[in-house]
Amino acid sequence: MQALHVVVIGGGAAGFFGAIACAEAHPQVQVTLIEASRHPLHKVKISGGGRCNVTHSCFEPALLVQHYPRGGKALRGAFSRFQPRNTVDWFNRHGVRLKTEADGRMFPVTDDSATVVDCFSTAARQAGVTVRVGTPVEAVTRAASGFRVVLKTGESLRCDRLLLATGSNPHGYQLAQSLGHSVEAPVPSLFTFNIPDRHLHELAGVAIDPAQVRLHLPDAKPLKQQGALLITHWGMSGPAVLKLSAWGARVLHQHQYRASLQVNWLPHQTPDQIRQDLLQAKAEQPKKAIASSNPSSLPRRLWQYLAIVQAGIAPETQWAQLSKTALNQLVQALSQSCYSIKGKGVFKDEFVTCGGVRLKEVDFKSMESRLCPGLFFAGEILDIDGITGGFNFQSAWTTGWLAGQAIGAAAVHPVTVP
Repeated sequence: MQALHVVVIGGGAAGFFGAIACAEAHPQVQVTLIEASRHPLHKVKISGGGRCNVTHSCFEPALLVQHYPRGGKALRGAFSRFQPRNTVDWFNRHGVRLKTEADGRMFPVTDDSATVVDCFSTAARQAGVTVRVGTPVEAVTRAASGFRVVLKTGESLRCDRLLLATGSNPHGYQLAQSLGHSVEAPVPSLFTFNIPDRHLHELAGVAIDPAQVRLHLPDAKPLKQQGALLITHWGMSGPAVLKLSAWGARVLHQHQYRASLQVNWLPHQTPDQIRQDLLQAKAEQPKKAIASSNPSSLPRRLWQYLAIVQAGIAPETQWAQLSKTALNQLVQALSQSCYSIKGKGVFKDEFVTCGGVRLKEVDFKSMESRLCPGLFFAGEILDIDGITGGFNFQSAWTTGWLAGQAIGAAAVHPVTVP
């Protein structure tokens, strides 16, 4: 009997993981991985600031799915079969030890993404995967039995089964559509907020942890997140903002990234508690200037900005001169500071897209197409995206592993055209 031939299109995280999983589970299967660029695993290499945030130490599937603005429901069953604990075990077996940082992110102990890239290259070679780089695909068509993959060089490859793991590449979506699939329109996810406030920009580098951020848009339910916030020379970034951008990716795109942002700089205190702290400062140091006497836990420069710019208190105003109106304005500045978002920036460590192949068209037990037998999907080509923290790589590992197990299994019915 002729050996089963599998072609994987896409040399990123999901493509490599799927190809390796298939070749290791089914040694008799011929696996060929095709990557358009000459630099496979590029995103893995640059992720996490060059350290590669492999996954997150969340080992309960029901909790894990809560970190996915899109795709969480579909991933619930998938995570019961391959989740972060399995990821840790997989890397351990392949010679890469992971460590957990205080915020739950997991990295290789080497703090070097090259460790992960080298691991995949070695594992693919040892498993017998044929890796072809610098090999763009022109088209994919159904053949009498299986598929025909046409390369831009004119060369044509025949395969029995096909795994599309092209990430958020538009050409990958086109290949999926050519085989009968529909695609949710891709829009950016995980981005920073541009806020035109020169006084805020002067605080670039100031970080607050935690802060609470709330997004307000016309005709939409407010979205809220909490976490570390970083002020930048263009606006705001940090995990709280990135999480908010992910959950609001579609609605922000619809509103052309124009929205109102409310920041609670002291989320661990109620407005009444903040008011009492300010009144206590007024009673204990009446002769001191408010701007230079900071009773809060906030950095001095941020306190001065909130008092002078947001609350409108003159720099020389003493605590004894603080009026009831000014007190209310200061409480509001600390707990409900408002900003206008006028566009989005980028998050250089992540390139995540909301959108992709519709999930209802894919069987998440095997990652096989429900519309085109023998076609499988893995990774960001699907309409799945997670917040920052290793969740996007975890969905790549999970869907790649599931596809790899199924795509080489003899139980899968051969593809034939009626």
